[in-house]
Amino acid sequence: VRGNIDVHVAKIFVIQNLLTMLTEECHQLNVDHVFVDDAETVDLPRLGPLAETSPLFPDRVNLSVVSRMDDGSFRMRVWERGVGITMACGSGACAVGVAVARRALAGDANRIVMDGGAVTIDWDRETTHVTMTGPVAYVCEGSLSAGLAGLLEAGDVRP
Repeated sequence: VRGNIDVHVAKIFVIQNLLTMLTEECHQLNVDHVFVDDAETVDLPRLGPLAETSPLFPDRVNLSVVSRMDDGSFRMRVWERGVGITMACGSGACAVGVAVARRALAGDANRIVMDGGAVTIDWDRETTHVTMTGPVAYVCEGSLSAGLAGLLEAGDVRP
């Protein structure tokens, strides 16, 4: 494994070892996103649950794998804790956009391409504000059971 490790070092070494088993292309690693040569080739169905359920993360963890695309944008695939592979993750895309800029992999505005579509993440270094822009689409409609709604209102639901 090549690269630098710069966040929560004790936790990162364990995750790095997980990643070493699954991919030889890990370059940089943070708690929730991993930069690789090709995000499409990462075995996310196998890697995601290992990272999510690591005892180092008692509240579990989301995982995004990211690679630079030929057009300069960044491909991001997402494993959401408690859900599995998802079409997108706005907070993850924001984190990736800032990580890309902070590591000088690209500028402060970057296109992040996820399974559900692409967004642009713009990080203002001066204010540290992060802006995400992109298309929106109606996905579904539903309702919560009275029991679940009551738990949510009482604050009794944990991820």
